[in-house]
Amino acid sequence: MTTDQKTSRGAAYLIEDVNAEDIFTPEDFTQEHQMIAETTRAFVQGEILPNQERLEHQDWDLTVKLLQKAGELGLLAADVPEDYEGLGADKVTSALITEEITRGGSFALSHGAHVGIGSLPIVFFGSEEQKKKYLPKLAAGTLIAAYALTEPGSGSDALGAKTVAALSADGKYYVLNGTKQYITNSGFADIFVVYAKIDGEKFSAFIVERQYEGVSTGPEEKKMGIKASSTRQLILEDVHVPVENLLGEVGRGHVIAFNILNIGRYKLAVGAVGGMKSAIATSVKYAKERKQFGTAIANFPLIQKKLAEMNIATYVAESMSYRTTGEIDRQLEHLGKTTDGRVVAQAIEEYALECSVDKVYASEALDFVVDEGVQIHGGAGFIQEYPIERMYRDSRINRIFEGTNEVNRMIIPNTLFRKAMKGELPLLQAAQALQQELMGVIQPADEMQPLSAQFHTLSMMKKIFLFVGGQAVQKYMQSMKDEQEILAWLADIAIETYAVESALLRAKKALDSGADAANKIDMATIYSEEALVRVESTARNILATMEEGDSLRTQLSILRKLTRFQPVNSVELKRRIAKRVIDAEKYLA
Repeated sequence: MTTDQKTSRGAAYLIEDVNAEDIFTPEDFTQEHQMIAETTRAFVQGEILPNQERLEHQDWDLTVKLLQKAGELGLLAADVPEDYEGLGADKVTSALITEEITRGGSFALSHGAHVGIGSLPIVFFGSEEQKKKYLPKLAAGTLIAAYALTEPGSGSDALGAKTVAALSADGKYYVLNGTKQYITNSGFADIFVVYAKIDGEKFSAFIVERQYEGVSTGPEEKKMGIKASSTRQLILEDVHVPVENLLGEVGRGHVIAFNILNIGRYKLAVGAVGGMKSAIATSVKYAKERKQFGTAIANFPLIQKKLAEMNIATYVAESMSYRTTGEIDRQLEHLGKTTDGRVVAQAIEEYALECSVDKVYASEALDFVVDEGVQIHGGAGFIQEYPIERMYRDSRINRIFEGTNEVNRMIIPNTLFRKAMKGELPLLQAAQALQQELMGVIQPADEMQPLSAQFHTLSMMKKIFLFVGGQAVQKYMQSMKDEQEILAWLADIAIETYAVESALLRAKKALDSGADAANKIDMATIYSEEALVRVESTARNILATMEEGDSLRTQLSILRKLTRFQPVNSVELKRRIAKRVIDAEKYLA
């Protein structure tokens, strides 16, 4: 990370151009980043994969032992400040650990719940006494953490929780009662970050130790996938929690919950990238070994098309998630060596929209990649002997974790509108300026320079978002919040725009550096074209929902001005990409 790189405002990518040199890409990993990635990779290869069968059969003693071993290697300490015996590493380091751990299957959930949503509330919002008491042990793995937010009656509606807390008569304890559901690590966690309403209304967070009387867990849930992770109910019956274990402030639990979810979202995205890379590796290996009609199925163009599209989706997700992680690191750099976790959390919140964008894209891309992986395996993809079968089952939860993708699709436009209303983002001004521009001639792309046509496509996608978004706001005004279909479509355009821009900027940065950028250029080229087709279709849906007759025809004519392009030979591009992937026998950026 270089300090001369500009820090972008969160969500500003929709109305501003971004320079390639100002984004962080995986090609910017430092030697230290590479070393921690290699350490994690060796841990996965040497400790997790050989024990995968035992982990899948829920040997929790082994899980705890491996978490402790990860602690000895520093793989639990990245986000813990050095003052509390952690590494105090940047977020890229933490993300790399997450990506590499994910290659070991759903043990990654035990690790992720501990280092992320389990420990970070204390890192960011804990008192000095709480940090000194818990963080060194969490970093070392001698204490294992869990996060208890979801309840039987409240999933995405976290503030609808029924768990209650009441101050004891002597003022020394909060007495907690309630049930939490689907709690990862609950089978063996030592501490839980629990949310409850003080006096039934003040939503607050608490650090609850398993040893407290009245704390118990239900039986293991019988899950579709992620079987190597513990998932149980957490039951609280008159649990006396010392008042000093109130986390943050009374009635401010939502601040902790929502900030921690932002982190969980971008970490889920990098974890999904690790899963996609594993799926590609196992699929291309199988495709080269499996013979039909006298030849390896990797030689069939339709199998090559699948491998190319899997690789493209992974490249885009990787480019997006590390771009966001780099932005967060750069934001934190500007804060200096602050030890105020609340300030750090607020800095991360600046990129809440990008965190949701990454989460939605990467979770759906992972589902696509493992589904195609199963298809490449044919009947073998349904057999547990082959890793792709487990990958397929494990991937599905990611569209539900950290706020469902439907909820995240609501967060994206709502965050934009909130920033605009607060004067943090000149969204309205940009939409008004576009109205004048649309009355004139849209200049065609200059196709003489590499990627120039694709950057023109990106520019048109940003204009489409402002055009249809502006029309929707004008029509619905305050009732816009009730038009969930339109909000979700706007989110899809925002997601595709960030995806295209991240892929293009990474390719251009590699090209400008003199590196071999051929594969990146091919992937960014085909992805940008296909994304524009999807964006046009989505925009048509939005306009058709709002308008009819002559008004609709006028709006569609404007849309056509923004979606003209010269198509590329997608067959040739995907065959080139597939050949490189097959030769490398793994994901290739």
